[in-house]
Amino acid sequence: MRRYLPESAVTVAVLVGSLFAVLNDGAKPPHHAVAGWVLTVLACAAIFFRRRYPLSVAGFTLACCALYYPLTDPDGLVLLAFAYALYTAAAAGRIRGAALLVVAAMAGVAVGEISSRSGRHVDNFAFFLMTGWFVALVAGGAVAHYRAEAERTKEAEARARATDERLRIARELHDALGHHLALINVQAGAALHRRDPGQAEEALGAIKDASKTALQELRATLGMLRQTEPGLSRVAELAESVGASGLTVRTEIDGVARELPPDVEHAAFRVVQEALTNVAKHAAAKTVVVRLGYRADELSVQVDDDGRGGDAPQGNGIRGMAERARALGGEVTASPLENGGFRVRARLPVR
Repeated sequence: MRRYLPESAVTVAVLVGSLFAVLNDGAKPPHHAVAGWVLTVLACAAIFFRRRYPLSVAGFTLACCALYYPLTDPDGLVLLAFAYALYTAAAAGRIRGAALLVVAAMAGVAVGEISSRSGRHVDNFAFFLMTGWFVALVAGGAVAHYRAEAERTKEAEARARATDERLRIARELHDALGHHLALINVQAGAALHRRDPGQAEEALGAIKDASKTALQELRATLGMLRQTEPGLSRVAELAESVGASGLTVRTEIDGVARELPPDVEHAAFRVVQEALTNVAKHAAAKTVVVRLGYRADELSVQVDDDGRGGDAPQGNGIRGMAERARALGGEVTASPLENGGFRVRARLPVR
């Protein structure tokens, strides 16, 4: 019932107002009373369909008014039903159609006044007042429409931002935890198969360090504290952690190293991290070379290993690297080398 509360209120106002108009007309008998009440009821019934057919209902109520006022006497409040339907049409986004109905309504009033043989029924003041009233209704409906559109756009943008943020958190968790958990897995396997207590103790120490770093990364990622996001200054730390698993990691720099935008440094760090993780998990390599190329307009990241090569591992790692690069306008390629091994290369524009 609440859904139709506005329509019910307008209907009551129209019917009660029309009834008072008839009762206050004195002893003079009403003219075409049955037709007038039929048109009144039809106009009121139509506004209950305003949500589904806003412009059609406005046009229908205007037609009822066009028949009602020349035909009946005394005048009731059917015009109120048209005014309400006119506002609804504009609020529903049918602004041009509602404006055309206003033009049609006032043109009809003007023609009726010109062709009337019994004198004027609407003087100049009332004509301009009615015009201003209708224009205000259309303008008010248009404002309501654009305000609602702005709210919907804002909600859509908020949903898009939330989706992007979820994807970013997912990439952060995968990159941060996946790397360290892979190292923990490799070291745990080494500890199980090494008979030398010293080597097993070394592997357990590496597991302890990797798990501690993983917890730190997890706290930083969940907190989404941008100042804690890792950059290229931590590549040496990455190389050391991977070196604990038996790999030899060399870092080379082309050009002059300099401070880069945080998002570029962070993306580059994650590319190196994921590439080293894949080497430790899949490549069976002995040596990895990480090359950072500093150019005026871009940073290049290249990770080469001397492992078994072959196709790129299936999973979220390379896809996550590519998504990070694309977000900055760059790209990532991953392919086996001709003489064995594998290469991951990223190009990250620096603006």
